[in-house]
Order: sequence, then structure tokens, then C-alpha cells
Amino acid sequence: MHLPRPRTTTAAGSLAQATVVVLLAVLGILGAGTAPAAAADGEVSWAVGTASNDFGSGRANYRYTLDPGGRLDDGLVVVNHGTTPLHLAVYAADGFTTEQGRLDLAAKDAKPTGVGAWVHTDRSDVTVPPGKSVEVPFTVALPDSAAPGEYMGGLVTSLTRDGDAGGSDGNRRLGIRIRLRVGGELKPSLSVEDLRVRYSGTPNPLGKGDATITYTIHNTGNAILTARQTVSLSGLFGRLSGEAGHIDDSPELLPGDTWKVSVPIHGVVPALRLTGTVTLMPLLTDAAGSVAPLANVESTAHAWTIPWAVLLVLIVLCGLVVAALAPRRRRRTKLRAQEAVEQPLRERETSDRR
Repeated sequence: MHLPRPRTTTAAGSLAQATVVVLLAVLGILGAGTAPAAAADGEVSWAVGTASNDFGSGRANYRYTLDPGGRLDDGLVVVNHGTTPLHLAVYAADGFTTEQGRLDLAAKDAKPTGVGAWVHTDRSDVTVPPGKSVEVPFTVALPDSAAPGEYMGGLVTSLTRDGDAGGSDGNRRLGIRIRLRVGGELKPSLSVEDLRVRYSGTPNPLGKGDATITYTIHNTGNAILTARQTVSLSGLFGRLSGEAGHIDDSPELLPGDTWKVSVPIHGVVPALRLTGTVTLMPLLTDAAGSVAPLANVESTAHAWTIPWAVLLVLIVLCGLVVAALAPRRRRRTKLRAQEAVEQPLRERETSDRR
């Protein structure tokens, strides 16, 4: 299906049709919002938003539900707030979670496997006159083999370098999220992996130490999930030895994502053997924004916490006891030896008298 070329309208008209939602900063980090977002670099300033059409107006981002083999058309609005013509690369990209817990969109040269491979703009770059806006149509087309589940990606506009006809990423990017639900069975699932308990003792025989519990949250299902976390420590016979305070929920984890967590617990009694327990409550957010808690996931790990200071005191006490009993043992040994010598003599004397 042939799509029309981008059309030019007034900046005021485009703002009435679109809500600017997401800013990709200098390093490409994605942040969502409902207030207008724009990039400015000297005389260069632009904003992006969703087109107003059958999907609605004033959308904060793109959300679709589409079966494998399905197809739909939508549009992206780019507004030039600067005083000179603006030339931008336009492309779709897969999303991923950064180490800081933020959603980011892959660079133009990254090979897409999800949203970035299924969303196609009608052109790879766009020029917007100063004070004007341009709507860039795009198509979402799923292959018949698309696996069921949730996918995150986005549309990116990137300031191109002078003379760079290829439209590679410059220093500024603006984009909008695309959250895509591919029809089929949704299987949300989280797991706790590489759970470890480490204990740091104290020289005070009666004191308490600190423990650190580390683990990795792995989204092993096909739904985007957040994890609510609870961490505790117990000693022998299940007696509670310590509990972590409030732990923030994990960021949204895309299917296949992992998130490393380290939780300190202070004031832990060295109870020979500690058991660390991590409980996750997966949180699933639907298209309407409602959050549904799922069944808890629990995992445990153990660590030996030998109280060396107490053990040293016991060794010293045992040594003192042994030292105190040693003279008595020597006296007993001497008496036994003397008795062993005198007993035959007494027996002989008794025999001679007879």
C-alpha cells in the first residue's frame, strides 16, 4: 500500500493534533511525560507527538494490540520550533532497560528484532521548515510468526550531521514509545537467580554484624512486569535475624530483561547459619493502566556465620579449664604410679608372714 508523502501544516495546528511526550537526551536515554518535550541546540529546536486520527487525539504514546500477520497505519508529528530548516532521520527501534532502570531505544545501526523490525516509516528522513510541522506516516506490520506477548520500542527522530545522508544518530534524539501487544497467550513470569547471602561480623563477642543479600530478577515470561520486593534473614530454627527496610519496586522489565539487586541488612546476629529469603510480587499493568498483582515468587539461600569472637572466647576458657585441671591430673597419675609400685611389696610381705 502506497502511503502519501509527509504533509506540511502550521505549527499551531500540529500542536492541537499531537501531544509531545518523550525526550531522548544527549545520551539517548528515554523519559516519558505528559508535558511538551523538546530538544534545543542553538537555533535548532523541535518536538514530536502522536498524530490525531482514528486512534484518538492527545495520546501520550502509542499502544497497540495486533494479532500475528496484522497491520495498521498511524502517524508521527514533528514540529520545528527553530528558525532554520530542520533535517532529521526518522526510524523505529527496539526498546531496552538500561542499568539505571530507564527505558531507552536502540541506536539506528542496531539490528531490530521486535518493534524496530515491524514498524516502518514511509521515509528514512524528514525536513521541516521553521515554524512548521510535518506528519510522517508509518505502518505496523506483524509477520505471521510473531510470538505472543508484549513488546516495547519506539519511533525516533535524530538530528543528522551535516552531509550525513545516511541519517545516523547525532547528539540529539527525540522519540515516542510504542507498546505492542501481540495476540496469543500471555505468560507473565519472574524468577530470582544467583541469590547469595554474605555476612560481615564484628570483633565484639556480644555484637551484631551486617549482611548483604544480592540477587538478579529475570523476566522469563512474555509480559512487561514490575517486581515488588521483600527481603528477610532468619537464623537457626527459623528465628528472624533481620529484615530489610523498604525496597523500591524494580523498573519495568521487558521480556528477557534482568535487574541486579543488592540489599544490606544491619544488626544481624551471627547464628551459625543464616537463611536469606527473597519474595517477589510480579505487577502486571494492562492497557488501561490498572495494576494487577500476580502470585508471589520466593527463593532462599544460606550462609554460614561462624561467630569467631565467641569461638575464641570459648577456646580460651577451655584452655584455662585444662590448665586448672592439669596439676590434679598429674597428682592422680603420680599416686597411681606409686600405688603400682607399693602394691607388689605389700603382697610379698603378706605372703612371707604366712
